[in-house]
Amino acid sequence: MAEPMKRREWFKTLALSGLGLLTLRNPKSAWSYQANNKLNMAFVGAGGQGGGLANTFAGLGENIVALCDVDDQRAAETYKRFPNAKRFKDFRKMLDEMANEIDAVVVATPDHTHAVASVAAMKLSKHVYCEKPLTWCIGEARVMRQVAIEKKVVTQMGNQGTGDNRLRQAVEVVWSGAIGKVREVHIWSNRPIWPQGIERPKETPPVPPYLDWDLWLGPAPWCPYHPDYLPFRWRGWCDFGTGALGDMGCHTMNMPVLALKLHQAIAEGKTIVVHAEHSGFNGESYPKWSIVRYFFPERGDLPPVTVTWYDGGQKPPADLLPGEKLPGSGALLIGDKGMLYAPGDYAGEWRLLPAEQFKDYQPPEPILPRSQGHHREFVMACKGENIKPMSNFVDYAVYLTEIVLLGNLAIRFGKVVWDARRGRVIGNPEAEPFVMRPYRKGWTL
Repeated sequence: MAEPMKRREWFKTLALSGLGLLTLRNPKSAWSYQANNKLNMAFVGAGGQGGGLANTFAGLGENIVALCDVDDQRAAETYKRFPNAKRFKDFRKMLDEMANEIDAVVVATPDHTHAVASVAAMKLSKHVYCEKPLTWCIGEARVMRQVAIEKKVVTQMGNQGTGDNRLRQAVEVVWSGAIGKVREVHIWSNRPIWPQGIERPKETPPVPPYLDWDLWLGPAPWCPYHPDYLPFRWRGWCDFGTGALGDMGCHTMNMPVLALKLHQAIAEGKTIVVHAEHSGFNGESYPKWSIVRYFFPERGDLPPVTVTWYDGGQKPPADLLPGEKLPGSGALLIGDKGMLYAPGDYAGEWRLLPAEQFKDYQPPEPILPRSQGHHREFVMACKGENIKPMSNFVDYAVYLTEIVLLGNLAIRFGKVVWDARRGRVIGNPEAEPFVMRPYRKGWTL
């Protein structure tokens, strides 16, 4: 592993990558924590992904002091693993009672409650790690960024591929000009792996005794409980999840967005056009399949680029990669000098094509800092070490999330013309409730 970057080199790297600087809120230095130098961490969502994250951060040596979940059955195994952690059903009560005992909060709930939990924690000056996609709608993401700036907290989105050094190397390869100017990108996913393109269930079975259904709904519109919504199947329902694109876009789009600085188009307030075709959209659940085309304008000296997303079994034309059997997920960047092909979701493996042309290719010297691990970056930054998570809310994660969620707006309306400066869809006032959704009574950012 390369030697850690010096402070000046780190700042220079951020400027080169288009990732801005973040001045942290007087973060605790490594020696000012408890004598055992551990973060006190609380989890909103303790089953499923939240339980896995609790294990991960505990494995890094941190204290798991509080676990919050509305589903006692879903969280049962995590509760057993961390018997000394205080248990809660309502994260608002947890934050109120333990405000002075918590250093960082991990949010691993369904998409529709990411924002309310994360913002509540940041407003108490708690560092926040939030799962992808950062939010259910673009308006929430922009609020998340603003609160993170105001409170100067450490933040990170859970698109863990960002901490993979092979992904960072792929970004540097594109920056080096190895494949030339890129004007065409194709990204595909094996999602959905849950039901989509279906109607709402009509039955109204009783709520299980282990579940607080009202708290599970949170800010989303009220509806009767049904087992078709959870666990995991919530991803396909528009009120709760963000579909195939929301689930995997922050992973599989991640390398192309960084490599082509597409997030800069959002940061600079450009106009982005997005078109979508799909199997049919009923307003209740996302389509069985979709193809979404983004048209990004110039970003500095980078040319306009068309990015096409495919899901539900749809894939790029076979003649783009002759002789290749396309896997379930992947990304292809087509330049005027060659192509970068990254099969899989995280760009952990990639190749330059045509193979014969690049058989003697050597990657450029590293520009981006080399990671010690996505989750470790967050912990180190919280402890005041000289590092900043690359997928922080302020400089990158919010912009990536906005790009992903623009695709869902296009799925809903067929086409959107997005004014990133004003944060609105041009010429379509009907889109406003989906840019910033109205919350159910009792819930607020």
